[in-house]
Amino acid sequence: MSSIEHGYLPRVADKVLARKLKSSGAVQIKGPKWCGKTATAEQAAASSIYMQDPDNGPSYIQLADSKPSLLLKGDEPRLIDEWQMAPQLWDAVRFAIDRGKGRGRFILTGSATPRASEMPAHSGVGRIARINMRPMSLFESRESTGSVSLASLFDGNTDVADMVDFDIERIVYSLCRGGWPEAVTEPNHGIALSMAPDYISELLDSDIDEIDGLRRNKTWMAQIIRSYARNISTEASLATIAADMQGEPPSRNTVSEYVDALTRSCVFEDLEAWAPRLRSKTAVRTSPTRHFCDPSLAVAALGATPQKLLEDFETFGLLFESMCIRDLRTYMDLLGGKVYHYRDKTDLEADAVLVLDDGRYALVEVKLGSKPIDTAAANLKKLASKIDATHQGEASFLLVLTGTATAYRREDGVVVAPLASLAP
Repeated sequence: MSSIEHGYLPRVADKVLARKLKSSGAVQIKGPKWCGKTATAEQAAASSIYMQDPDNGPSYIQLADSKPSLLLKGDEPRLIDEWQMAPQLWDAVRFAIDRGKGRGRFILTGSATPRASEMPAHSGVGRIARINMRPMSLFESRESTGSVSLASLFDGNTDVADMVDFDIERIVYSLCRGGWPEAVTEPNHGIALSMAPDYISELLDSDIDEIDGLRRNKTWMAQIIRSYARNISTEASLATIAADMQGEPPSRNTVSEYVDALTRSCVFEDLEAWAPRLRSKTAVRTSPTRHFCDPSLAVAALGATPQKLLEDFETFGLLFESMCIRDLRTYMDLLGGKVYHYRDKTDLEADAVLVLDDGRYALVEVKLGSKPIDTAAANLKKLASKIDATHQGEASFLLVLTGTATAYRREDGVVVAPLASLAP
């Protein structure tokens, strides 16, 4: 019986996990709650222990304090779910790998990173590999045709052609629903759309105290999340986030602590700036752009709906950009690379810069509709010409990622592709 018949939709992370289990003693899968980490880990695990088990969890925590090695006994790879509830398990896993040798022995999943004061004594470098998981991309939710492969584009195959049946109404629904596996597989649209707001409610009602054991101001947390949503896909500073809050805002340091907690719980996932070598001296902005792990959380925080976004294309466009970033990050994880953004003092920008571990890179602009494609292509060409190719190399490809229906290569060589045609 296939994994689909079992109710499991294959994930890009399946291949990443299989690869890392062959090269490392253990693999840590980190990501937000409900994104499918445990289900993905279970596909590869031979035995499992769940630290949040309501019946046995308290005993497991006590055992982790007294003799953590007992929790590691079982068929391998052994899954330890929500390991961060007993951070000492990290060092126990590392020690077991050192003593027992071998690869692919443990899988650790978690939806939060411990505070610095609770971090394990050893980093796990060379022993514990890491994977970031997010809610499902359009390729994983089977809403993308997968006809435009990033790997193929990096290999020089830019002669793309496709028509996708994914109109603006389907885009806005998928964006508001998000990539949460339970929402993706839920046939009732109303129920599926309710899951992201439920996530925010659960986060504010109980999860904020579980992030690192500190009690936090629920009102401040809600306002910071809402401010982040209003500033999604922008370089808003923490001062801007604080000023955007209603009433008497907390100090900038407090806002920073809350943002850090939401980042460690994988709710926020900002996009770092890219600093290439340029032909001439130009001040490159280094601020990150603000993003959630899934744009549906921003939609929920704003109280938006598909219909409201169709009436507010500016907000829709920013949220669509964030959805593109989510999918690009997932695909680049498989290809072995990272996603950045670029903007300089002249406001010349690339919404995404895809950088492979071998140094190859691509420049991407995101446009929801067709009218700005010419301008976006011209900007990409201009930015490409400013990069010092003798040191940085030429861009592998230039891509305008859209919410339109047609994938094609322009006469100037720029590739235009709908997000619903993209694949790793």
